[in-house]
Amino acid sequence: MRGRGSEGGARRYEALGRVMAALTSEPELLQACRDLTWWRGTDHSWHIEWTDGPYASELAVLLTERIRVPGFVGRLAGPAGPATQSSASLDVMGVRFVLRALDPLGRDRGRVRTGPWRIRDALDTRRRTPSPQPWEKLLGG
Repeated sequence: MRGRGSEGGARRYEALGRVMAALTSEPELLQACRDLTWWRGTDHSWHIEWTDGPYASELAVLLTERIRVPGFVGRLAGPAGPATQSSASLDVMGVRFVLRALDPLGRDRGRVRTGPWRIRDALDTRRRTPSPQPWEKLLGG
């Protein structure tokens, strides 16, 4: 019995690793999420929660598309219930993931939003382009 439990634990952590690897493949997505946290649920599921960033349904679709193994024909990830802007459930390798977005902006809106993580670029006066500088736009110029 001990071997079966450790195998299940290993699968849970492998699934978490695949989800995190899929998330890091989208750096803009991670920058848009504030306070990204995750924890293991009492039913051995994983819960992932963030503020701002994409809708939960958008992240579920992205994870379903990105979690793949070369040469494997089947799907490793798929929906495990209805998905809304604030919550979604995913099955990754038989492990349930509960996604929860707090005050989400959506991926499209997050791309155009100027936030504190881009303030360095907005204030960089060394870059010269024919279009107005980001700091000029920031100051209304």
